[in-house]
Amino acid sequence: MSTRYPFTAVVGMDDLRLALLLNAVSPAVGGVLVRGEKGTAKSTAVRALADLLPSVAVVAGCRFSCDPGAPDPQCPDGPHTETPGAARPARMVELPVGASEDRLVGALDIERALAEGVKAFEPGLLADAHRGILYVDEVNLLHDHLIDLLLDAAAMGSSYVEREGVSVRHAARFLLVGTMNPEEGELRPQLLDRFGLTVEVAASREPEQRVEVVRRRLAFDDDPAAFAARWADEETALRDRVVAARELLPSVALGDAALLQIAATCAAFEVDGMRADIVMARTATALAAWAGRTEVTSEDVRQAALLALPHRRRRNPFDAPGLDEDKLDETLEQFKGEDGDDDPDPGPDGGPGGGPGGGVPPQSEGPDNSTPEDAGSDEAPAPAPGGGGGAGERAAVKAAEPFRTKMLSVPGLGEGAAGRRSRARTEHGRTTGSVRPRGALTKLHLAATVHAAAPHQKARGRTGPGLVVRRDDLRQATREGREGNLVLFAVDASGSMAARQRMSAVKGAVLSLLLDAYQRRDKVGLVTFRGRDAEVALPPTSSVDAAAARLEQLPTGGRTPLSAGLLKAHDVLRVERLRDPSRRPLLVVVTDGRATGGGADPVALAARAARLHASEGTAAVVVDCETGPVRLGLAGELARELGGTAVTLDELRADSIAGLVRDVQAGQTTRRAA
Repeated sequence: MSTRYPFTAVVGMDDLRLALLLNAVSPAVGGVLVRGEKGTAKSTAVRALADLLPSVAVVAGCRFSCDPGAPDPQCPDGPHTETPGAARPARMVELPVGASEDRLVGALDIERALAEGVKAFEPGLLADAHRGILYVDEVNLLHDHLIDLLLDAAAMGSSYVEREGVSVRHAARFLLVGTMNPEEGELRPQLLDRFGLTVEVAASREPEQRVEVVRRRLAFDDDPAAFAARWADEETALRDRVVAARELLPSVALGDAALLQIAATCAAFEVDGMRADIVMARTATALAAWAGRTEVTSEDVRQAALLALPHRRRRNPFDAPGLDEDKLDETLEQFKGEDGDDDPDPGPDGGPGGGPGGGVPPQSEGPDNSTPEDAGSDEAPAPAPGGGGGAGERAAVKAAEPFRTKMLSVPGLGEGAAGRRSRARTEHGRTTGSVRPRGALTKLHLAATVHAAAPHQKARGRTGPGLVVRRDDLRQATREGREGNLVLFAVDASGSMAARQRMSAVKGAVLSLLLDAYQRRDKVGLVTFRGRDAEVALPPTSSVDAAAARLEQLPTGGRTPLSAGLLKAHDVLRVERLRDPSRRPLLVVVTDGRATGGGADPVALAARAARLHASEGTAAVVVDCETGPVRLGLAGELARELGGTAVTLDELRADSIAGLVRDVQAGQTTRRAA
């Protein structure tokens, strides 16, 4: 077994270490979601936690880790009567983003079923993680079908498997820990709420602390065993403190005053449901136990709110997680009990609750007091070539309030990445039939395989209970689900778009479509054009909040290089087809249709660029931003050249976009038939 980086050797990241330790003290807190930029040792800190967890007593030989003191009466390996117990280290089970459904929940042992004629269940990762940690790196990239299974297990504390003649239920209570980079997309709200605590991490900007990080990492890479040995005493001390806090936890009193503060805080920040109140109560209790106290204080409640509430206050993916600490302090002060608790007994590390990251051995470089960078602070788009600065440029305007749109679906049956938009043949979804496998068998259709092999059993000389199966009998299951698409926005930011506050309405419409793309699990990209050229404001990404940030900062001004915008969009789609050929694109051009820049004959150049998209069969929608009593209808002409459909801003707001892409595809079909 490889040597893990010691938890006590992690530099800084006080909030992250505290959140992980609180879950080690009280698994009922509900896990941790770690959000942060790449390269901040998120995974290193999480994996190091496993060595601090106390050993687990299990029934000897039980594949489902039953507690010998209270075995599960429905355990598939049971019943356990007078079965000896054994101690083993707590497990940290990692769930790969690309794992199959069978790998997560378990499945019928196909080999034994076909060879021996018996039903045998092969446990999955949920069984392995029972009474331990289930860790998902890049949890925001997890497929929806796996998220659904995780939600079920987290809600019920059990995993149910009903498939292929197998009906199995086993306990699955685990500490869920996930790490993610927000730039790659956000989590579904249902799964986000299942994480008890959330922590934002960022690399320190202090040179001395960064030097210490590099020094320790290099020392660990040179000799992991020797490095771990140098931290062994600190690891043992911290492990002992976790055990002591666990033993103290049942004795901690959560008084009415603390409960009132918790309820008032959750109400003040308008969090949904009651889970936040429960998580805060458990976290505050764990904080008191971690500090060696038997009574919860206001400082515990405050720290619990900072860890448990930020991710529960988001109403849409464009909201940055966070908490107004001034409002929090005012609420706590307003609902403080009469006796007050402004001067609680200091924890073992001095200060209420041991302070953030309390109990972690002192760092030579001091605690990391840096705060995560403001989300999107480095997202400002560079000025468009030839369009930035100068006379005529107007500052960015605020987007109008986004509204709900109907689904933009691409007709036909695709084969793209799993999502929630268009129909597609997928690895996961409802089974629609079976076929002979063309290559390696990946999804066995058991009933079809048995049906194909059954007529030949006598001829093959079958004498035992097993089924005689040959390769020609194997059948691949065909499944249908939903795919995500690439929605590429080409947004006109020229001077004409600033008239009559048009740009505010345009941004509101694009934000509405971005919100829909987030819910459908699409990739999105943003091309803008103004002045003399176009630029890729945001390459295709799963992070719609990054697209929203770029759009919000977009200024207007200059001429309208429509052809440049269409050609830039074509370049983006061409590259994406090479990177991900199975993901079908939708081009959304947001413009008034004017072409006043980009060459000697800008109108002809724009028409030629539009026909280039049409020749490749790209589904396209033109959002006509022209307003006023006199309209030139230029956006409609552009839509005809693209082989797509034009829709006005009013029509878009009126939820008339449902059949838009179908109309586009119908038009393309008619054109091909002609």
